[in-house]
Amino acid sequence: MPSRTGILLLVSGPSGSGKTTLCRRLADDQEAHYSTSCTTRPARPGEVDGHDYFFLSREAFDAKIAAGDFLEHATVHGNSYGTLKSEVLQYIDRGIDVVMDIDVQGAAQVRACTDPQIRNALVDLFVMPATDEELAARLTGRKTDSPEIIALRLKNAIEEMAHWHKYQYRLISATREEDYTRFRSLLIAERLRVARIIQSSTNPAQP
Repeated sequence: MPSRTGILLLVSGPSGSGKTTLCRRLADDQEAHYSTSCTTRPARPGEVDGHDYFFLSREAFDAKIAAGDFLEHATVHGNSYGTLKSEVLQYIDRGIDVVMDIDVQGAAQVRACTDPQIRNALVDLFVMPATDEELAARLTGRKTDSPEIIALRLKNAIEEMAHWHKYQYRLISATREEDYTRFRSLLIAERLRVARIIQSSTNPAQP
């Protein structure tokens, strides 16, 4: 029997904010489970079903939409992506924290979920650079995209940053180590919430 219910830590932020690196490091440190999404796109070389994604046919994906199985889903460039509610619940029911790297549209869908377990578990965080100039420097510093692609990414990122106020927490990015220290500290603090503690029937005073 777990001592507490798990946390669903939902993380959004523009391209270049470092949110994916934070989420992956948290999972690598075994602090949380990195939620595995479903997709209709074909697996790429080296990708493993059930680890990188759950690879579904279009028919299977649509059937899960109809059944209300997805916590959130979207179509991007002709391929569909989504997070199964069961994928999250199986962990938080066991007191295991789950981290999700998700865009602002997906975050809005998760917030709209009426399932009481999801609502009680949800903690959302927006990660962003301190200024638009810092964001532009990060995107340009990758040196992997054309100027046109960088300009489009910057435009989309600035639009996405306008949604930060919809989140419970905001992290203004500094260095990778500083960001991760604050990121992990948020999760640790949320674990102390009394509302998450499952009281023992033999000793109610003990979490």
